[in-house]
Amino acid sequence: MNVVVAVVFWVALLVLIYTLFGYPLIIATMANRRDRPTYTGQFLPSVTLIIPAYNEEVVIGRKIENSLKLNYPKDKIQILVAADGSSDRTPDIVREFATFGVELSYTPERGGKMAAINRAISKTRGDIIVFSDANNFYEEDSIQRLVAPFEDEKVGGTTGAKLIIEDERDLSSAEGFYWKYESAIKLNESIVSSCTSAVGEMLAIRKDLFEFPPSNVINDDRYIVVDLIRRGYRVEYVPEARSFEYVSASAKDEVKRRRRMNAGGFQIISMSRELLPKGKWLEIWKIVSHKYLRTLLPFAMIIVLAANVAAVILPANNASQSFILLGKPYNWIFLFLQIGFYILALIGNIFPKKGKSKIKKIMYLPTFFVNSNLAIISGLFMFLQDEDSHIWERVERFEG
Repeated sequence: MNVVVAVVFWVALLVLIYTLFGYPLIIATMANRRDRPTYTGQFLPSVTLIIPAYNEEVVIGRKIENSLKLNYPKDKIQILVAADGSSDRTPDIVREFATFGVELSYTPERGGKMAAINRAISKTRGDIIVFSDANNFYEEDSIQRLVAPFEDEKVGGTTGAKLIIEDERDLSSAEGFYWKYESAIKLNESIVSSCTSAVGEMLAIRKDLFEFPPSNVINDDRYIVVDLIRRGYRVEYVPEARSFEYVSASAKDEVKRRRRMNAGGFQIISMSRELLPKGKWLEIWKIVSHKYLRTLLPFAMIIVLAANVAAVILPANNASQSFILLGKPYNWIFLFLQIGFYILALIGNIFPKKGKSKIKKIMYLPTFFVNSNLAIISGLFMFLQDEDSHIWERVERFEG
């Protein structure tokens, strides 16, 4: 019995370690042996910037002003806002910018983000379509940097860097750390062959390669990336194309946002048979390691804790002082470490603190990690219950 408990414990722990640290280190080592592609920067195709906006009256004006300041030939960029279903002043605010060439795709019916995008596509004129969000703001040269890799015909899509505007809240620091971690993985994947995920706030694709995802798709950005890889195209990560946004107004709002995102992750997994690139084992390994195993993390955490408790309650005499078999005192050491970690996470939720202290930021990481994994479990229930998760809900953002 002790052997079974130990095997279960170590396998689940290895899944955690491989997913969080092993895969990032392996892909970084592979990328280290290759040169990053370089481009002339002179490729300036026509571009359509699509901004889906549902009840975004608070930020849509600033987003449009930000978009009008982009350093890209004005005769080669079309700004198109898809505001389907908005019941606030979002459509009216967009119309105020009509004299600046900003266009509106709007219908009172609400069919979800993908439906709004699909309807707006018919109005696009650019050879490259760039998808953004209403609460996300681009640096002036972002579009030019984002489209540069398209001079390579094998590049079907590109994605840029999402940076969190850090305030004094622990949540913004932890979220900012997460996106830096994700950025490193995407860059290394891109150097090896193709990155396997994108930020929906800054995703570009050749218009002639865009295929309408099913209308019920939750994570359209992830679907588009995997579908491009399936069709033999590369998706390149361009960290120099930078965008900024505030994190959710509260940890509760962030969990709500991640719940929907993770429901989309399970949906993509359920579509693996038709979506994964057949026979492209390098890409399959990257997709599974980077995205699929992430959805298993909370279950691996539960298994590690349950197996550890079993090793404490049912110790075997022949396992005494055996590290591998979780004998004494190692069973207790591992248990205390886990309990301590979850206590820190609980404290961070009960007593959130503000401040720029690095110690405070580090102390909040267990809270962010546990909350993120609780959102995965919640996302699984959302997916299994077949809720209208493709109908996105606006999450309040901290506005500084």
